[in-house]
Amino acid sequence: MQRRTRKRLAYLILLVGLPAYVVVAVTILNALDRPPIWVEFAVYVVLGILWALPFRSVFRGLAQPDEAEGRDRQDGPDR
Repeated sequence: MQRRTRKRLAYLILLVGLPAYVVVAVTILNALDRPPIWVEFAVYVVLGILWALPFRSVFRGLAQPDEAEGRDRQDGPDR
């Protein structure tokens, strides 16, 4: 998958998918009649880690600068 496509997919996941995941997790926990606070905390920690596992390949390497950007910066303003 191209870097540009991965970036767009990552933004979509973070802006749409993650909030939807949070709403579903909170709704399910509220349906359980508020378990003890330590159980609720543990569930949120586990769910906070689990959401990212399927998307590791999408997010991997996105923080690295673009190759073309790196070349432009090395060339300087005198191109």
